[in-house]
Amino acid sequence: MKIVAEEHWVKKGPVKLYVYRKHNIEGPAKKPVLFLVHGSTFSTRGTYDVMVDGKGDHSAMEHFARLGYDVWTMDHEGYGFSDRTDSSSGIMVGVADLQAAMPLVLEKSGQKAVLMFGESSGAIKAGAYANAEPDKIERLMLHALTWTGKDAPEMERRRRMADQLMASPRRPFGKAQIDNVFNRDKAGTTDPAVIKVISEFEMKFGDSVPAGTYVDMALHMPMVDPTKLTCPVSVTRPDHDGNSTDEELYEFFAKLGTREKQFVMMRGLPHGGGMVGHQRHRMWYMMHAFFGAPAAPVAEHH
Repeated sequence: MKIVAEEHWVKKGPVKLYVYRKHNIEGPAKKPVLFLVHGSTFSTRGTYDVMVDGKGDHSAMEHFARLGYDVWTMDHEGYGFSDRTDSSSGIMVGVADLQAAMPLVLEKSGQKAVLMFGESSGAIKAGAYANAEPDKIERLMLHALTWTGKDAPEMERRRRMADQLMASPRRPFGKAQIDNVFNRDKAGTTDPAVIKVISEFEMKFGDSVPAGTYVDMALHMPMVDPTKLTCPVSVTRPDHDGNSTDEELYEFFAKLGTREKQFVMMRGLPHGGGMVGHQRHRMWYMMHAFFGAPAAPVAEHH
């Protein structure tokens, strides 16, 4: 097995976007594509490809490449290696980013559709993208989703600071914001050494990140129409998650336009850091169980 990393670039008008891939070049030429969508604070490699010496496997991309997936992701506009612009890079900007990247992904992989996973605001982007281009999504997993944000403590906090969030297209980013991601809902669920590696990587990109997803999550929900999601869908709900409530997600789940769906409650898991924390292997197991499931047989017509 030989896992290789590839860096690609696509253009969205004048904006240059970074697209990243990991796959086993000794495996079958055509593999199922798993596309991972990052959230509001960290770039894609600080979320899904964290490499920590002596601390075991913390890279979801490496893990799924070894399971036989062709794993792709991207930095959204204003994040990581992608162009920094005057845009606040809200949810629909992220959808446009995915639309710009998908032709490259499908061409290189030889596939016609992808398995898509998004967490936090990345789940909202993934759902909104599936609304816009349903034929490109084979299966969809929405982790730590906010649908309406009604009565959710973190969304209430953001609504109170909406004027401040809208005053600039970018919000401050540093140690305080990083610690908040990992400790806001439940502290101690991620190894401090891992947080340190992520911090060092992410802070190379500067002292601010786009504010648009925070504004959208505070003021513009809902942005995903569950009735128009007709592919198989998994909604995974962390035990400790102030970004949403059980009630709003139960309603979202009930409205899904598919009969192949699942709702997973994950005991002990916080909103932030699920892919790199102490429970990451449980998270990855849930993902593989869903994405690796055999397709339902095509119904016979009589």
